[in-house]
Amino acid sequence: MREFDHLEQCMGTVFRFAGRTDLDQPAFDEAIFRACSKLHAADEIFSLYKPESPLSRLARGETSVAECAPIVDEIWDACEGWEKITDGWFKSFTPQHTFDPSGLVKTWAAREAVQVLEQAGVKDFALNAGGDVWLADALIPGINWCIAISKPITIASPDSGVLTVFDLNNTRMRAVATSGSAERGNHIWNPKNPDAVQSELVQVTVIADDLVRADVWATAAFAEGPRAIERLNREADLEALFVFADGQLAGTDGLVPLFAKS
Repeated sequence: MREFDHLEQCMGTVFRFAGRTDLDQPAFDEAIFRACSKLHAADEIFSLYKPESPLSRLARGETSVAECAPIVDEIWDACEGWEKITDGWFKSFTPQHTFDPSGLVKTWAAREAVQVLEQAGVKDFALNAGGDVWLADALIPGINWCIAISKPITIASPDSGVLTVFDLNNTRMRAVATSGSAERGNHIWNPKNPDAVQSELVQVTVIADDLVRADVWATAAFAEGPRAIERLNREADLEALFVFADGQLAGTDGLVPLFAKS
């Protein structure tokens, strides 16, 4: 068994795969290449920063969903499903009526990459997808299951650092996702009032049993604001931490036991 730590730049961020494997180097290299190919394939299709991507062409009215690869229709349907689940607080259409599934695609692609590694026999690892974290079931217990949450300020700031740490040992939780305004400003729109600007919250972190689920709910909760706490309290295997603009913290009913004790 040997350790690995692989960094992959994609989607304007960095994906970090770290863990242990008993695969030999050529077999592991092949597995990580195939896993990361899932990330790059998703970026080529769904990036709105690439002028010739299917999503960019769709936004310009140069193609249709039916003419795109079948995965576009699959993601479209997934976004519609999450819109219903979140009572409309997660929405994949911008105020300009452009289909933008970025609130889901990064973690969906990350989950696809995870499945490639697991199928290849890589079981003991964690993935940090640009700040959203997935822990494999077979990850060795202990400190590996402790996830640090950054302060709601840009990492370029001298005041940046760790806000708190969650300990997911002996829980059903496998994923942590954060949405907020620290790095990209107020980029999350209110789907029920597009002109509104989120002023109460600066960050929402969701801890859940699935990476996409955590990501979607973090986005939806940030868009809704503090009232989302009551909504999330009705969700099984999910907890959330809300950081207010004045520095105050709030969370779901089961959050406190997840704070690391030391």
